[in-house]
Amino acid sequence: MKNYLYKLLPALRMLFSENQLVTIRQIPNISCTALDLADVLVNEHYTKSKDHILEIDAFNLTEEEDIRQVAYKWFQGHSQLPEFITIKDFGVFSIAEHASRAVSLVKKETWFLSYNKCNRMAGKVVIITGGAQGFGAGLAESFFMEGANVVIADLNSEMGIKLVSDFNSKRLFNIAQFVKTDVSDQFSVENLINETILFFGGVDVMVSNAGILRAGGIDEISLETFELMTKINYTGYFNCVKYASKVMKVQSQFTDKHFFDIIQINSKSGLRGSNKNFTYAGGKFGGIGLTQSFALELMPFNIKVNSICPGNFFDGPLWSHPETGLFVQYLAAGKVPGAKTIEEVKHFYEKQVPAGRGCEVIDVACAAFYAIEQKYETGQAIPVTGGQNMLH
Repeated sequence: MKNYLYKLLPALRMLFSENQLVTIRQIPNISCTALDLADVLVNEHYTKSKDHILEIDAFNLTEEEDIRQVAYKWFQGHSQLPEFITIKDFGVFSIAEHASRAVSLVKKETWFLSYNKCNRMAGKVVIITGGAQGFGAGLAESFFMEGANVVIADLNSEMGIKLVSDFNSKRLFNIAQFVKTDVSDQFSVENLINETILFFGGVDVMVSNAGILRAGGIDEISLETFELMTKINYTGYFNCVKYASKVMKVQSQFTDKHFFDIIQINSKSGLRGSNKNFTYAGGKFGGIGLTQSFALELMPFNIKVNSICPGNFFDGPLWSHPETGLFVQYLAAGKVPGAKTIEEVKHFYEKQVPAGRGCEVIDVACAAFYAIEQKYETGQAIPVTGGQNMLH
């Protein structure tokens, strides 16, 4: 029955998001075994009156229409959102026009500095896998500063928690959360989605960014390395789509005003083969096949699926790490004929870009915002390569 909660909250969020996307957030420290949860709230001074509390018995909501009636009946007697929702046997949840107010209702403190619902991503709940460091962290910051509630999913808890703390220290109207996640493990991804629902009430954007790269020729790459990269870069994308789309399908049942997005951070290596880098390129080529197929299946639910194919992110750790970066790997693998130093390898790749520089986070963020904001395109592989790769 607990799985029902992960369907009910996204449904309620959509029904109460008539004018703008709202947040529904679990309050974990109030006992869900109390006979009258509303009385608990009043006694604890979370709210002045039961008039601000919506009480739900989930066991009586057996049909889609029953859930719709919950919101309909509320607005028949109220002109504003409830402050709290109590769901019998499941717990108590705050509900507000943005995440910081959902927190402040409980903490009774002013959390946010300002609220601007004109921010490009205001109110959206965005998950970014591999979001604790490097390119993923840059994307997370771009989404956060545009008003999104960001869930950073990564195996690196230390860096993820620190990044979330840095974001939340800005005390804006949106909030960041961290969930330790292994995208190659379906149960870990399922937990990520469930935790996100308890944090914010639903999922609007899934950015499948997590990935690894091990360069090498056919004689150098072991089967174990090939399978590991495939499991993370290819199967990990499937896991993200499988569990994010379940929630998005529920949301689409209860609104015709909002679209939802799945974005795979692919690579220019998904558009053109890569010498002595076949494992990575093969997974990325396959990822575009998944994107096109998922797009056809999910568009009827107002779920758009697109890939973004960045060029070389030279300044990030993937390329520039002094021990494990691609410049070091490519120098050792002899990918650049005649190159004897890392600087020569870097210069070789910079010369291949018509724009004369490597790809930057803001370039990819702008492409992601475009993919989300437009409503008439899905199944695309969007190149962000400075002219190095062009569609044909």
